[in-house]
Amino acid sequence: MMAAERGAAANTLSAYRRDLCGAQETIGPLAEAAREDVARLAAAWAALAPSSAARKASALRQFYGFLVDEGERGDDPSAALPRPRARRPLPRLLGHDDIAALFTRAEEEAAGNAREAVRLLALLELLYGSGLRATELVSLPFSAVPRDAPFLTVTGKGGQQRMVPVSNRARAALSRWIALRGGAEAVGGRFLFPSTGRDGHLTRVRLFQLLRALALRAGIAPERISPHVLRHAFATHLLEGGADLRVLQTLLGHADIATTQIYTHVDSARLVALVNARHPLGQARGAQARAALAAAPPGV
Repeated sequence: MMAAERGAAANTLSAYRRDLCGAQETIGPLAEAAREDVARLAAAWAALAPSSAARKASALRQFYGFLVDEGERGDDPSAALPRPRARRPLPRLLGHDDIAALFTRAEEEAAGNAREAVRLLALLELLYGSGLRATELVSLPFSAVPRDAPFLTVTGKGGQQRMVPVSNRARAALSRWIALRGGAEAVGGRFLFPSTGRDGHLTRVRLFQLLRALALRAGIAPERISPHVLRHAFATHLLEGGADLRVLQTLLGHADIATTQIYTHVDSARLVALVNARHPLGQARGAQARAALAAAPPGV
């Protein structure tokens, strides 16, 4: 049902399967579990982060809802599941200086036209310049490369297609990469970024590793970098520049604008910090606090 009716992505299906199998290992066959059995999951999930417990509970609620709809059960025991309050964390951010450092290093390394360096520059341009998800990027077919129109046709979550803009910089980087990669007849010709040494495309894990290695060489803490962090930077910096939230939703491929609205909180946090740092009252209070601390007796 999740695949055929909702069009859930492969990663989503895999996550649901893991959650349901994990619950079954704890309480036995899920289809036969009583309300008391389901209630035991709260203790089993006690050590989990609220967001993880909420995700597992959601998977089970949907599972039992499906059984009721199909007539497999006459009752729904999911009311006994815990309801942890999972706060959506603000995305990790990269400032403009960090982005500049990443691109400077990538461009320096690609200056010699080495195949791996040019590929990494093209990947970086598409992550930050078009806001692609990691899976969308590595699985891009060669046929998605723009010829006349400056757009990529991307297949996102649930098999939904959307068009995303490709900047002049990204198009130039892609042209350099294709010249080294070869055309559609090259090894791995189906994919824009084929895997090395096997049929298929570059993996998400390898993309993650390449970006963290680049960050280290650029003088940025590697743990601050990931493909999704660059997607966040794309969205945040567009919003800072005045992009409309609905346009941003379309570019990111969000089914629900509530998902896109997280970036308004990011921008609001930046504005609060700006007011505290630049507003005369904020500066005056900061100066008073520093003066009081300097006048305090030792040890206070």
